Amino acid sequence: MLAMVLHQIGKPLILEEMPDPVPGPGELRIRVEACGVCRTDLHVVDGELPDPKLPIIPGHEIVGRVDALGCGVAGFDLGVRVGIPWLGWTCGVCPYCTRGQENLCDRPLFNGYTRNGGYATRAIADARYAFPLPAEGAAAALAPLLCAGLIGWRSLRFAGTAKNLGLYGFGAAAHIIAQAARKQGRQIFAFTRPGDKAAQEFALELGAAWAGGSDEAPPEELDAAIIYAPVGELVPAALASVRKGGSVVCAGIHMSDIPSFPYSLLWQERKILSVANLTRQDGAEFLSFASQHGIATSTKTYPLPEANSALADLRAGRLQGAAVLVPPF
Repeated sequence: MLAMVLHQIGKPLILEEMPDPVPGPGELRIRVEACGVCRTDLHVVDGELPDPKLPIIPGHEIVGRVDALGCGVAGFDLGVRVGIPWLGWTCGVCPYCTRGQENLCDRPLFNGYTRNGGYATRAIADARYAFPLPAEGAAAALAPLLCAGLIGWRSLRFAGTAKNLGLYGFGAAAHIIAQAARKQGRQIFAFTRPGDKAAQEFALELGAAWAGGSDEAPPEELDAAIIYAPVGELVPAALASVRKGGSVVCAGIHMSDIPSFPYSLLWQERKILSVANLTRQDGAEFLSFASQHGIATSTKTYPLPEANSALADLRAGRLQGAAVLVPPF
């Protein structure tokens, strides 16, 4: 198989040819049709997440067809399309797993971080953490749902019943969740990099009631805000925009340091929450919702060997929507 491999933090991925992996007990092998390029991949490559398994094949928004089954796998046939997300394995026995919080497992494995991911023509996954996907439709359009969509969905749930919802950072996750929130009858206020008119126009096209820079105040008070940009300075800005009793949800796996801010921004029962990983229940709920409500993705595709270019475009903020790698066949 072909794979883009990270050998050293901060260095470009290297295209390598290697033997096809063999699925072990309880595992699937997937012929990869597409793999989304997530900001978490960037955090891995740039060394902002600790202790990745090196060398590692990044990628955890994987769409592909099952082409081999390990022993003991039931419920999957060869040729069916599946999606492989960030959460790749949990222990099932720690206190978090046993009380339904597998996203907080003490000994988890993550695809593209501590086990090989989908920047390749083949990938191995634990069958218990694979989601059935529709056989029809473009694989590249489905890929961003596997993390941008799933983590976005969990963050949307953390926003509670918020009617006026602010989204800080209008990239892969926000452009999906803006659609989901609109389907739920919420009003969206989109915050972009200051001066990014293209992103603001994109948000308005997707139904945002208002779009402006993250240095601006929204025209109405927010019930809640979700921060997708990994910028700690946005936390006090979002707190200043939410009403009494409102919530600020930090949706990223990594964020720059949050600066000190006056207690008055937090007072009156405003809340700051973080989102960590996902559960399989999140996946089942969101993928069903996305299918029922026609949630669409805006993507830019890159051939697999151009993964470094895709990561560079994401790092520089040159994308509207999501980047997706497409392997050669």
